Amino acid sequence: MKRVRVKNYLVCLLIAVCAIFIFPANASAMHIMEGYLAPGWCISWGVLCMPFLLIGFFSIKKKIEISSKNLTLLAMCGAFAFVLSALKMPSVTGSCSHPTGVGLGAVLFGPTAMSVIGAIILLFQAILLAHGGITTLGANVFSMAIVGPLVSFGVFKLSKRLGAKAGLAVFLAAFFGDLMTYVITSVELAMAYPDATGGFMVSLGKFISIFAFTQVPLAVCEGLLTVVIYNVLAKYSAKELKALSAIY
Repeated sequence: MKRVRVKNYLVCLLIAVCAIFIFPANASAMHIMEGYLAPGWCISWGVLCMPFLLIGFFSIKKKIEISSKNLTLLAMCGAFAFVLSALKMPSVTGSCSHPTGVGLGAVLFGPTAMSVIGAIILLFQAILLAHGGITTLGANVFSMAIVGPLVSFGVFKLSKRLGAKAGLAVFLAAFFGDLMTYVITSVELAMAYPDATGGFMVSLGKFISIFAFTQVPLAVCEGLLTVVIYNVLAKYSAKELKALSAIY
């Protein structure tokens, strides 16, 4: 009963933060906005995402069959990612950055499961918050919901194998998953808009530098917050996390 209460409190807290902070925000954050990519790029990124989403669907189904309690944890991971990725922070370069929140779900459920959750999050943000876009959904899903979780999961497993403590492993997973999301987004933009004289590499350098000032400290903050949430879950839902191989 105590575990259920804690989970419910966490979900309610995340929903409350969501209601307070995201609706007044503008839509100039780093999700690639509607109409910014040519149709060819939109289709290409969308097609590239499909195998990951298909595998992720079956991964979620398998984990829920193991234990129905995993559905609550999965919903909490989705709420966590929704809130963090909708908090847009002004950048000194005149643009905006935001955390991603996908590291927690990747650590608990694996990268493919989080790709489905991330895709749903990005779809709702595009429709309800004008954050991102429908035509650019594939590109945004690939960077934040596929590459980000893959990196987070890989870093977590590597840290675990190297003997790092759980808190450090979770921090590094969230930190590098956040940064790699922005690197891939910069790659997508640079491919679509190569520099007139320097080509892809010069354009990539420009896009990465735009977000470097704010994204590194945001990644640190996201890592620390993810560790806090992970520690709460490890304390009150240790059995479920052990079954998911997310605790040691």
